[in-house]
Amino acid sequence: MSITENRKAFHDYSIEERFEAGMVLEGWEVKAIRAGRAQLKEGYVIVRGAELFLIGAHITPLPEASTHIKPDPVRTRKLLLHAEEISKLIGKVERAGYTLVPLDLHYSKGRIKLAIGLAKGKRQFDKRATEKEREWQREKERLLKSK
Repeated sequence: MSITENRKAFHDYSIEERFEAGMVLEGWEVKAIRAGRAQLKEGYVIVRGAELFLIGAHITPLPEASTHIKPDPVRTRKLLLHAEEISKLIGKVERAGYTLVPLDLHYSKGRIKLAIGLAKGKRQFDKRATEKEREWQREKERLLKSK
């Protein structure tokens, strides 16, 4: 079950592979995510050392859940993957020019997971071609529905 999606990622990048990563979260973050107060639009994934981190994702704290601490809504969150997956991603990002993009937050067996995509940036003409294709599909559906 999806919590939130990053639709902008599919517009700006062509996604080659998807990975599911766990996240190191604090208690107030889990409560806020379960309440639907997370946003991935401006988030991105970076590699530091041999670890992956999510930066820029915004989780708005609940006022009643975080009374004794001062929460930081855009703090850096560590991502958890197997060592082989991390080394594969690091190799692709550093050598092949790929980017790591957060795609969506979802539940998996009661835990909050982040789907990240290994992506290449689209050029402007690629974006226009995708938009034309989408419009043509809509037009075909309209024509078939009217018959």
